[in-house]
Amino acid sequence: MTPPDGERPTGPDAAGQPAVEQSPENLPAPPGQVSSRGVRTGMFGAKGTGDTSGYGGLVAPVVFPPPTGRPFGGWFDEVADALLEHLAGLGGGHEHALGAVVVDRGEITFHVRREDLLEVARALRDDPRLRFELCSSVSGVHYPDDTGRELHAVHHLLSMTYNRRIRLEVGVPDSDPRLPSVVAVYPTADWHEREAFDMFGLVFEGHPALTRILMPDDWPGHPQRKDYPLGGIPVEYKGGTVPPPDQRRSYT
Repeated sequence: MTPPDGERPTGPDAAGQPAVEQSPENLPAPPGQVSSRGVRTGMFGAKGTGDTSGYGGLVAPVVFPPPTGRPFGGWFDEVADALLEHLAGLGGGHEHALGAVVVDRGEITFHVRREDLLEVARALRDDPRLRFELCSSVSGVHYPDDTGRELHAVHHLLSMTYNRRIRLEVGVPDSDPRLPSVVAVYPTADWHEREAFDMFGLVFEGHPALTRILMPDDWPGHPQRKDYPLGGIPVEYKGGTVPPPDQRRSYT
């Protein structure tokens, strides 16, 4: 008997059949099953300044797992079917809201058009077959080489009814980093969206008070973007300063 993908025989079991060992979910995808989005240099991928992290010589590709075909496996198909059926019932083009669906390392991510994000979020919260009642986090990500989708917002949703977790991911261009706020659907997203705005420059339209939450209101730039300098920025607190990286102690 040929074991399913991701499993390999390890020896006969008590019934004389080959035993099967599950591959760890955190193993990287095999070559050819990922798409490249540039190269990260150093620990943080920042450009234009020195890197004193001790990883200045690190060069690693930035790769995305590919879209996953049906069947997704387990309850993933139940969620996808219920969501697609709900959106199709809304009409108005919402049936095309979903882009790629990615299953990687035992987790599922739905890529969503930004103009449909609110309807998808409402469907996931309200449909009795889905019941994703909690948005536990909104994360920002910056991929400078993902042309036209340089900034990503990732919404982590939890169904307490069914004990399931999924992600919604929206990609927007650096030149137009706007997407709808989901605070009206998930009030817990309030401060998370403010942090993603503060750190990455994502603009959540409809947020009740989209202001910085960590940095001063007049701070220039967004510190977790890959094009943000690693150091050499004057610090205004108590007269302290941070020297540029090439003037600090080197760890390489």
